[in-house]
Amino acid sequence: MAESRFVYVTYIRTTPEKLWQALTAPEFTRRYWKETRQDCAWKPGASWKVIIPDGSVIDSGEVVEIDAPRRLVLKWRHERRPALKAEGYSRLTYELEPQGETVKLTVIHEMDVPQSQFIQAVSGGWPLILASLKSLLETGESLEATRHWEACA
Repeated sequence: MAESRFVYVTYIRTTPEKLWQALTAPEFTRRYWKETRQDCAWKPGASWKVIIPDGSVIDSGEVVEIDAPRRLVLKWRHERRPALKAEGYSRLTYELEPQGETVKLTVIHEMDVPQSQFIQAVSGGWPLILASLKSLLETGESLEATRHWEACA
């Protein structure tokens, strides 16, 4: 088991296919993830990047495992804050399970660094981003707090 771990589970009234698209397609991520987009070919071993509105890379890594629309595993490193970058790569896992009219989304973000500052940072960010994703898919509107990039983010 990883030394540091964040786990979040939510249920979203949508289909696995729509949720998968929202997690991977740039036109969706921009709407609920502070105007960022992911650049990736979405196949095992592919480079993965989160790009902020000015075009710079804030996070990078690669696709470790992909089984659309059920499971996605990414190797993930933060690129901007030196202390977080120095911790190395984390592992993000999305698990999507149909549950009647909803999809159970489990997000596991972990790394083998005791008391990881990076995992502590994402633990504060994921709940808002995932709540905004849920709102977007269920109502057509993301949360206002996640619609715009802030330079300090």
